[in-house]
Amino acid sequence: MKQLIKYTFATSITILFIACGNNQEGLNQKKSALDKLRKQQIEIADKISQLEKEIAQLDTAFVKDDIAKLVGITPVATQDFTHYIDLQGHIDAENISYISPRLGPGQVKALYVKKGDYVKKGQQLLKLDDAIIKQQIHAANQNAETIKTQLAYAKDLYNRQNNLWKQGIGTEVQLISAKTNVETLENQLKAAQENIKVIQEQLKATNVYSDVDGIADEVNIRVGETFSGMSATGPQIKIVNTSSLKVITDVPENYATKVKVGSKIIVMLPDINKSYNSTISIAGKTINPNNRSFTAEAKLPYDGVLRPNQNAQVRIEDYAVKNAFTIPVNTVQTDEKGKYVYVAVQQNGKLVATKKSIEIGELYNDLIEVKAGLSVGDKLITQGYQNIYDGQLLKTDDVK
Repeated sequence: MKQLIKYTFATSITILFIACGNNQEGLNQKKSALDKLRKQQIEIADKISQLEKEIAQLDTAFVKDDIAKLVGITPVATQDFTHYIDLQGHIDAENISYISPRLGPGQVKALYVKKGDYVKKGQQLLKLDDAIIKQQIHAANQNAETIKTQLAYAKDLYNRQNNLWKQGIGTEVQLISAKTNVETLENQLKAAQENIKVIQEQLKATNVYSDVDGIADEVNIRVGETFSGMSATGPQIKIVNTSSLKVITDVPENYATKVKVGSKIIVMLPDINKSYNSTISIAGKTINPNNRSFTAEAKLPYDGVLRPNQNAQVRIEDYAVKNAFTIPVNTVQTDEKGKYVYVAVQQNGKLVATKKSIEIGELYNDLIEVKAGLSVGDKLITQGYQNIYDGQLLKTDDVK
């Protein structure tokens, strides 16, 4: 009995596998047949379309309303056309002052400015140690006073000697010696006074002033530290005049003949949704060998929202023409003869496609300049132009 059950179960499994296999094989055959029919349908549709085009070109009477293609039409008109060079740039200040001591580093005794402060030209920013210089001035003054005393005594001796000489008393050597002594002391006094002026100038140099109006953008110094103007991390005090800003951009060298001083420029700041019109004020004369570009600058009007080092989009005008024919660049097609477009024209009361060769100019964004081949009022096919042919019947939403 057990053997019979095993035999019956095995037989059932075998029949099930055969049935499944037959079903899968039939499904694959149906899929294969469907794919074959689809390919045939595509081939037949292509042949029909090709024959319709060939017959339409040979027999205009073949054109029927039921094969007219729906297209979009835009009348050709003139407008001002401008081509720009789109670049990236950044905002910078016209006047940036890196403060440094006039006569060398010194220890900071007092600091009168902090980061973010507005400072005026001539405003004192810090005070350097001046103890030694004050001692030098005191010593120099004492030396000068001593020379003055000696000079007064020498002049008195000379006057007496001169009076005696006039009376025939004394020798000429004594008179000359007294005069020489006076002149020597006078020269020493002048030197001492000049020395005092030098030391006083050194004393003034311990007061560090701003040489521009602006904002203290960097103040990386504290009392007790040595102020030299620059440190390993950069400038110790930087003053930025934000009232006079400019945009700087690197222009590829292939535009060297197109970008020059006076070229119009549009500066756009997407982050603050603002734009400014300006002109190139500086166009570099040398090419950077690292990025094969030259630097161009343009001044910007004062605006409180502008900040140095802001990123900017820069558009430099390098080509402009008045009353130009401009069309969408995607409507322009190419064959062995050159560039062409399709326009819609009326023939025997029907709207049909006509191929027109054109001469193109500059391209900017999605518009291209057409220098020849189109006229004002031409009905340019701007939608559905991809699969039409010369002489094909057309229809629009307005023309059926």
